[in-house]
Amino acid sequence: MSARAIVLAGVASGVGKTSITLGLLEALRRRGLAVQAFKVGPDFIDPGLHAVVTGRPSYNLDGWMCGRERVLDVVARVAAGADVAVVEGVMGCFDGVDGATEEGSTAQVAKWLGAPVVLVLDAGALARSAGAVALGFERFDPALRVAGVIANRVGGPTHARWIFDAIRGACRAEPLGALAHAAELAMPERHLGLLTAADGALSAELIGRLGDAVEQGVDLDRLLALATPLAAAVQPRQAVRPMRARIGVARDAAFQFYYEENLDLLRAAGAELVAWSPVADPDVPDVEGLYLGGGYPELHGAALGDNASLKKSVRRFAEAGRPIYAECGGLMFLAESLEDLDGRVHPMVGLLPAAVRLREHGLTLGYAEVTLATAAPLGPAGVRARGQEFHKSTLGPVPPAITRAYRVRAPAIGVSRSDGCERPEGYLVGATLMSYVHLHFASNPGLADAFVGACAAAR
Repeated sequence: MSARAIVLAGVASGVGKTSITLGLLEALRRRGLAVQAFKVGPDFIDPGLHAVVTGRPSYNLDGWMCGRERVLDVVARVAAGADVAVVEGVMGCFDGVDGATEEGSTAQVAKWLGAPVVLVLDAGALARSAGAVALGFERFDPALRVAGVIANRVGGPTHARWIFDAIRGACRAEPLGALAHAAELAMPERHLGLLTAADGALSAELIGRLGDAVEQGVDLDRLLALATPLAAAVQPRQAVRPMRARIGVARDAAFQFYYEENLDLLRAAGAELVAWSPVADPDVPDVEGLYLGGGYPELHGAALGDNASLKKSVRRFAEAGRPIYAECGGLMFLAESLEDLDGRVHPMVGLLPAAVRLREHGLTLGYAEVTLATAAPLGPAGVRARGQEFHKSTLGPVPPAITRAYRVRAPAIGVSRSDGCERPEGYLVGATLMSYVHLHFASNPGLADAFVGACAAAR
């Protein structure tokens, strides 16, 4: 039997999508249902929180990075053993790459899946106007089925009744429930968003409170009745090659941002993945390649800087010609030094002869399309892939002698689809490739195959 799917979309960022999604996942889990979570967009933090509640990895669904075929493929494959697929949206329902198209938006993914949307709106400063807001989302794109509305941060039963009356009087969408404003349901945050699952952001107590709030405030029976079975015609596919190489994946409080599909594609390409900790381990594991993802190395600068044995082990690994792929936090760790927000400078591995500095203000955020300008561990020159950048650090001057393996371009924007400026990036030192771009391997599955092949060849 096919899993049923529902999409939780927001009127805007900050309306409480994540808290309500987590509460819904817990409430459905309490009913004995196998629940598979997904996250629209490139975010790493929310999928990690989903996994804590469901006990299953959560996957990103990104229309711009991966395209329709691969989004449908991962949903079909991952949700095959679940009763319910819950998709948390990104930003507002129609927000994506630009203001002219639906690319990268929650609406785009919901239409691809044929799944109904439950709209989450912040009712804290609304009454009857909530009906106008919901009606606007319902009519903006007639091809999108906005089936229900959940009002968040209501002031009490009378306020909730006004909200429901306004929606019933104007919309086809059904009011499915309301959650009261409650400080104890707030998710803890820091400089790049919510605290992560690895930081213990979701205690059992908080999960319980979120589940209770949704059970008490939302008509779960009606929500489940609105959920639509996933199309049976979409068939899972994932051919797995024999094991060719062992790859060490950095997983600890400092390094935790990985697209789950990247790891699946590496396994399918013949990799055995071995977890290791740059914070705590004295040596790299016995592997043929290393993958250092993003995270918060700036919060663990002292521990990373003091782990002299591990840094020496990483340098030896690189000098032996074994491939290392490092993105964002991984690049920061492999740089010469890391200056944190308090101005303290910590010595890092030193493979990239440049300093990294955290900034109190300013944020680099956006999608990126990458073309390999030269052969690298991810493939030959000319290979293209898509990803995103999200960081508050800056990299100091990199010597001209260091190879720039990437040509990076921002997405084409607007009706004219004019291209952004191209810039060199992707620093290649031997077989070590370092970049601020988080690549989604599903944008070009050949990346995973090339990296595993490079690791196997380095034995």
